[in-house]
Amino acid sequence: MLATLLTALILTAPPTPIAATPAQVLAAVKDAKAKAVVVNIWATWCIPCREEFPDLLKLRQAYRDRGVALLLVSGDFGSERQQVVDFLAEQGVDFPTYLKSGDDMQFIDAFDPAWSGTLPATFIYDGAGRRRASLFGKSSYTQFEAKVLEVLKGD
Repeated sequence: MLATLLTALILTAPPTPIAATPAQVLAAVKDAKAKAVVVNIWATWCIPCREEFPDLLKLRQAYRDRGVALLLVSGDFGSERQQVVDFLAEQGVDFPTYLKSGDDMQFIDAFDPAWSGTLPATFIYDGAGRRRASLFGKSSYTQFEAKVLEVLKGD
């Protein structure tokens, strides 16, 4: 019985975020083999990030079968990993996520030099890994969906 309970906990626990540099996240965008990839950079302490999070998960659910992937990158410090894991568990995230590793300016420059670094930030890529849209600040499901549909129509 204890083994069954432990197995159930392991299977339902959210994956531990993988520490990743900007280059590693951008490699994951290309490796996603998706028609569109939504990269959201967020943090547990960021209220607008937490508010838009359900819309991102809803988008993933609605468009996963149409070739849309969601990559979540926490901007929290490594020392805050447990808060990240707890938040992901609360949200029901059951897919791999990332934890920012490296210099903030490297992330900013890698994703969009026009980005001030303010969170949340969302970047939408096409299947070839080209950035097609950048959304700075809290966005809504409707905004995410419109940008994703633009990418899907372009394929």
